[in-house]
Amino acid sequence: MSFFDALGKKDIEGAKKYATKDSEAMLGMIQMGMSMAPKDVKDTTYDKSNMEFGDAKIEGDKATVPVKDKKSGGTTNYTLKKEGGAWKVAFDKATMTQMGTDKMKNMNNGMDKMNNGMDSAKKMMEDMNRMDTGRSMQDTMH
Repeated sequence: MSFFDALGKKDIEGAKKYATKDSEAMLGMIQMGMSMAPKDVKDTTYDKSNMEFGDAKIEGDKATVPVKDKKSGGTTNYTLKKEGGAWKVAFDKATMTQMGTDKMKNMNNGMDKMNNGMDSAKKMMEDMNRMDTGRSMQDTMH
């Protein structure tokens, strides 16, 4: 949470205290992006009041914390690693790539469900049309 507090205040140096050593390059890129943004634009990407933190799932010296965006309803799993005896947010290229991959999988799963629903609806319409055609033939024969 302290990590997001710092990012929300655009305090990259503060955020680095809560992040792994490997995260410095990614945080540098975020800092560059923040410095290029117009001053009057309020960035709420890292607004902690917008986030709901789930329970950490710990596996040895690695942990995963689900963070839900209250506005979109989407959840992102953040990775933490034990470094120097303290838990640090892994905000490095590999972790960010994994987050992106997970988001794509979730989007694809949603698309698959939507396509399956569409296929079911199409089949139902075809069945209804066949039933109507069958009735029309019966009506003609009487």
